[in-house]
Amino acid sequence: MRIVISEFISLDGVVQAPGGPDEDTDGGFAHGGWSHPYFDPEVVGGFIDAAMSSTRALLFGRRTWKVMAEAWPERAGDPFADRMNALPKYVVSRTLTASDLTWNSTLVPGDGAVARLRELNGTGDGDLLVMGSPSLVRTLLAEDLVDELRLMTMPVLLGGGKGIFPADGSLRALELIATATSPAGVLTSTYRRAATG
Repeated sequence: MRIVISEFISLDGVVQAPGGPDEDTDGGFAHGGWSHPYFDPEVVGGFIDAAMSSTRALLFGRRTWKVMAEAWPERAGDPFADRMNALPKYVVSRTLTASDLTWNSTLVPGDGAVARLRELNGTGDGDLLVMGSPSLVRTLLAEDLVDELRLMTMPVLLGGGKGIFPADGSLRALELIATATSPAGVLTSTYRRAATG
């Protein structure tokens, strides 16, 4: 499966707590829910739906999984929520156990996560989609395990918060595959690893 990252991201590279005020207040982050004023069903919603259409499983870090597992089962009956709820999920964690998991989820122990994700990346069709999960995404990018990066860049500066890009000094070339702009100024962009050589 290809590993695909889908993120709401601010102009200054923040991905923390786009969905709600109490989603993630680490570091005193006070802008939770910042993506809502910029969401539109046609461009942004269509971009998310397109990512989900080829998704065969979801991949989360512990914190994002907990937030999603609490929210999505309650939304059953909506076609998007039903798809989210039905998909198999993988959760990378050093603290959760298999018995802690619900929501059609399988544990990927943190200590062996990179090797297991390389395995998943090399087998099967379709996409393994990651939403949120900034620590996990940084690791995946650092390990060169990301096949596609789908960003919804919102026209807002948040002044600090969690990001997804590794700060390891490595150059990683990407190729822009598609882009669109919503009426609210959201830039949707799809990037793939650039061909080498």
